[in-house]
Amino acid sequence: MTTLLLSLLLALSQAALPARPVLPAVLPAVRPAVRPLPAPLSVTRWWDPPPTPYAAGHRGVDLAAPVGAELRAVAAGRVHHAGQVAGRGVLSLALPNGLRTTYEPVRPLVTEGEEVSAGQVVAVLTEGSHCPGPCLHWGLLSGEAYLNPLTLLARPTPRLLPDPGPAGAREGAAAAGAAGLSPGHPAGRWPGPSP
Repeated sequence: MTTLLLSLLLALSQAALPARPVLPAVLPAVRPAVRPLPAPLSVTRWWDPPPTPYAAGHRGVDLAAPVGAELRAVAAGRVHHAGQVAGRGVLSLALPNGLRTTYEPVRPLVTEGEEVSAGQVVAVLTEGSHCPGPCLHWGLLSGEAYLNPLTLLARPTPRLLPDPGPAGAREGAAAAGAAGLSPGHPAGRWPGPSP
């Protein structure tokens, strides 16, 4: 009896919740994908999707960059929007696979309807971000569903470093440098391969 009651309550509670957007099981490939900023990308705030379409969340990633930084199209596409939204400069690019990527706050260097190529400089970062310091808010949409824009980029390659051992970290780092190994990247970095 208890199992039946719990099953009924679970079914009713799920029916009462608003439907979550259906996300594609596999993100359509966008190749070659280019970083919007030079490597390494420094993520100051990660993608944090909301539980429901109108709930609080972070519908993109924030990438640290100085005001005036040149922003690149991550893939070939067409300019969907280039202008002001709520007092901020926004650029939105429609990609051929149905995805749309957004950049803000920016001063667009392209106009609506214009075709762009992967890696083309399409905007300049301006002041007015929601970050404590200057940053690019980079978003990705499939229809009305927000996705993690970092999924467009190649995953970073893991690097194994030599164990510094009892000699200490300084000697271990010197040995790694002498061997031509990278010392790695601090947390929050997204190096990826060069475009």
